[in-house]
Amino acid sequence: MMSDTPKAGAAGKIVSSAHLADGGAPSLSEFEYGLYISDNAFERWIVRCMSGAGYPDFSPLEVMVVHTVNHRARDKRLADICFVLNVEDTHLVNYALKKLVKAGLVEAEKRGKETVYRTTDQGAEACARYRTVRELCLVESVKALGNFDEAEIAAVARFLRTLSGLYDQAARAATSL
Repeated sequence: MMSDTPKAGAAGKIVSSAHLADGGAPSLSEFEYGLYISDNAFERWIVRCMSGAGYPDFSPLEVMVVHTVNHRARDKRLADICFVLNVEDTHLVNYALKKLVKAGLVEAEKRGKETVYRTTDQGAEACARYRTVRELCLVESVKALGNFDEAEIAAVARFLRTLSGLYDQAARAATSL
């Protein structure tokens, strides 16, 4: 019988797959487990934050897409949105955009052969309300810990972006095996 319970790997580390921790980089397996549970928690958070802002029926991708479209109040193409979010399947983002257009948060405009997207006033307001909920429920809690360091958080963000490139490169290598 297989268990979904994380196992203690090398040196008592918490890992999701002991068979991966027994390899050449046990701490990488622990890190990947952390990414996995953090991703699930983050996706649950953004959905509930959007719900708290008054928009309860959106998936994590739809929430990320509306914020990406709203970013800097510039028109975005489907390819740009996919690129920024590092989403390979354009159909998923296209579906999200259609749902956001139908909800009145995003509008589409045909320009030649391409379509560009922008947030509507309602979409910009939804993003602003999301920010308010985020400040109240997350930022205040993080700051209450007393050890919130902007520079450290920025360094972790840079590390994660760099790591995403390594995982992309490894994914390309794996497809050629």
